[in-house]
Amino acid sequence: MTVFVYKGRSLRGEAVDGRLDGDSAEQVASRLLGAGITPIEIGPAGDGAGSLRSLWVALGGGRPSTADLMMFSRQMYTITKAGVPLLRGLKGLQASTHNEVLRTTLGEILQSLEGGRDLGTSFARHPKIFQPLYVNMVRVGEATGTLDVAFLRLCEYLNTEQDVNDRVQSALRYPLTVVAAVMVSIGIISVKVIPAFAPVFKILGNHIPWPTRVIMSVSSLTSHYWWLMALGAIGAAIGFRAYVARDAGRYRWHRAKLRIPLVGDLIHEAILARVTRSLAICLSAGIPALQALSTIARTTGNDYVSEAILKMRDTVERGDSISHAAASLKLFPPLVVQMIAVGEETGDLAELLGEVAEHYRRDVDYRLKNLSAVLEPALIVAVGGIVLILALGVFLPMWNMFAKVGGHS
Repeated sequence: MTVFVYKGRSLRGEAVDGRLDGDSAEQVASRLLGAGITPIEIGPAGDGAGSLRSLWVALGGGRPSTADLMMFSRQMYTITKAGVPLLRGLKGLQASTHNEVLRTTLGEILQSLEGGRDLGTSFARHPKIFQPLYVNMVRVGEATGTLDVAFLRLCEYLNTEQDVNDRVQSALRYPLTVVAAVMVSIGIISVKVIPAFAPVFKILGNHIPWPTRVIMSVSSLTSHYWWLMALGAIGAAIGFRAYVARDAGRYRWHRAKLRIPLVGDLIHEAILARVTRSLAICLSAGIPALQALSTIARTTGNDYVSEAILKMRDTVERGDSISHAAASLKLFPPLVVQMIAVGEETGDLAELLGEVAEHYRRDVDYRLKNLSAVLEPALIVAVGGIVLILALGVFLPMWNMFAKVGGHS
């Protein structure tokens, strides 16, 4: 299979370009014509560019974001709702999507469908793009003839996930920016400013104030051993990645993240919001509880919580209720367990789980606001303390020198 670069015109006369995989330029042209695009130029991608692109994709680069998958799900809902033939609709989406990895994936899905496979199986062949929850929802939609509803629910689910992620990033953007700016400023002062004043400070001999000694020590360490510090940071990063790459190390790290002060509870509730929302979607789609729990366990993003979900599944498999399984593991607060129990008794478990997910979403929003309210004053105090130490370290020796000069005069 060769990667081809093409240029063409859409039915509206707009210029389009992109990449497609194919056995020949004729096959690519045929696929473009089927998608409503008139090809103008088709040629193989350069070997160097293709190799670099393959390496980049293999390393996980260019993978479609949550927003890309949300848009794809919305488009698939529109296609299936309107009754457009699946192959024709997917060809149109492949030609119009801007993400190259998703475009290539859709091409492989089209080939799989043309080979006689169903849509769920075709999606399942790309686990790095489509999570198990996504695949199972599509399979249930195919089996029940409600593929449009499945894609609509997936779109709503991804939209909520994107909204939570955006809120978390927005809350952390300001603190991280301030910390980065302070670190850069300290680095510049340590490497450029303090060494220029060091000869002047040494005139005081043993009477150098302690803030100045601290600053001079840090400056000397940074100036002479910056390479060693950089190697240490790189080594620590590599060692950490190797540690979390192992199952045991990743499990311990994921468990430790839930115990970090201020942030741990936020991470925990964000994960539980995803778990309850996913379970509500699976159950409302008609997926059996055991299969739903197995699916959700692979999409939590936290091995510690995933193990707890699998224990819940084992408990349910032995005949216990979901509420009893949740209570035995102490994964959910008592109020949530009671809501799950009421849902099982009334037969509205999916609806009540949706309410639980909404409760967690609101709680995450509340905690994010509180986190910002706590971090901003703490950052102001920390930055003020650093600036005070730097100011004292620079000006105290000068004041002492001026005092000595004034005393001698």
